[in-house]
Amino acid sequence: MPRRFIRRDNWEFGGHTAPEEGTSGEPKSRKRRLATSLVFTTIFFAGASLAAVAGNQFSPLTAEDSQQLAGDTTTTDAASTPAAVDASAAPVDAGAGPADAATAAAPDATATPADATSSEPAVDDTTPPASLRGSSTAGTAAAPAVTSEPKQSSKRSAKAANGWKATKLRTILVPKLKPAPAPEIEGPPSAATIWLNSQLPDPTPPALRLSPKFASNLRATAKAAGLDWATMLGILRARGATGHTPADRTTLRKLSVRLASYGPAKGDWARIVSYSGDTSFADRAAALARYDRAVGLKGLVKGLEAAKKSIATRLLSDPNVSIYEGGRNDIVQNKVDVRVLAVIAYLRESFGQVTVTSLVSGHRLYARPGMISAHIPGHAVDIAGLGDIAIQGHQEPGGITERAVREILFLPTEVMPRQVISLLGMGGPSFPMADHYNHIHIGF
Repeated sequence: MPRRFIRRDNWEFGGHTAPEEGTSGEPKSRKRRLATSLVFTTIFFAGASLAAVAGNQFSPLTAEDSQQLAGDTTTTDAASTPAAVDASAAPVDAGAGPADAATAAAPDATATPADATSSEPAVDDTTPPASLRGSSTAGTAAAPAVTSEPKQSSKRSAKAANGWKATKLRTILVPKLKPAPAPEIEGPPSAATIWLNSQLPDPTPPALRLSPKFASNLRATAKAAGLDWATMLGILRARGATGHTPADRTTLRKLSVRLASYGPAKGDWARIVSYSGDTSFADRAAALARYDRAVGLKGLVKGLEAAKKSIATRLLSDPNVSIYEGGRNDIVQNKVDVRVLAVIAYLRESFGQVTVTSLVSGHRLYARPGMISAHIPGHAVDIAGLGDIAIQGHQEPGGITERAVREILFLPTEVMPRQVISLLGMGGPSFPMADHYNHIHIGF
């Protein structure tokens, strides 16, 4: 009976192809495929590691061969020079004519400087040997090349020296450290405390300072528009413009024209609100403007340490800044950190009046058992009153204490305190403590 034709058995009709000879039609199992992949992966990494090991062992051999080749070429050049001269002088000795004797004088004359130069111990390593440059001329041409090498090397060294002198080096500004006072001994000799006064860098490094050119452009643009430069700078800072030059001259001019178009305004906050229409942005920008005004352009351009003397003089001569007698002596004796002075000036600018009750003198040694107070090295201040309002009895929500803590939290990062202690905790470095009912502690 003839065999039936079934379409699914033929690949032309979409059926499976017939298995080849020596292979089974069944697919390989998953374990078998995994084992095959593992074997090939192992072979690949084994070959790669073998190649790496062989390369590490072969590299020093090639380095030694290259050094030996360089030594052989130098000795070959030194030996070939007199040999070539002798070879050129040999026909002269063999010949008997007077014309040949005249030509013999030239090789002998050239052989003398070649021998003299070959006997010198100093050789310029910067020029390759004659064999590596591909020269196969006679010894008479090789001898002048050897004598010209010292001249070429001297010219190259002179050119390099002149190039180094003409190079303009980039100036790197390093933060200036204030001199630390000598160690102080406190207490009886049997149980004395030795204070090792450490040096503190400027809290405003050169990367955070304004360029003098930008400062002059800012002052001139604000004066021409009848505005305060601190207000313009506070808006730029609140917008995220930082660095040496927060804005160019064109941007400053456009900002001044826009601010002046709103007419007179009562205070920084009202002007900034009319500019942006956002009260939260106005709070931030106005706080930055007051800080910039309290520090001054000199402190923003040259650093707070450069402006420390002027800030301290303004605080000591301002009748609206009330500082107890011991604290005034601390400022005069340069015991108070410049960040503390900047915060006092900022609060004076924000509230119009500030009362300081503790700096260094008069404060206890330990803040808590085993912890030295931040007042001792001059890194803290206690504020007992703002705007002629005492802190004691006015720490309610919305009161003078809450306003003061909010203003402190608007300070720039470089002068942000680590401790703002009162009866209110408002996030960040601020937290409450029960014994701070009559003052605000600001510590760094």
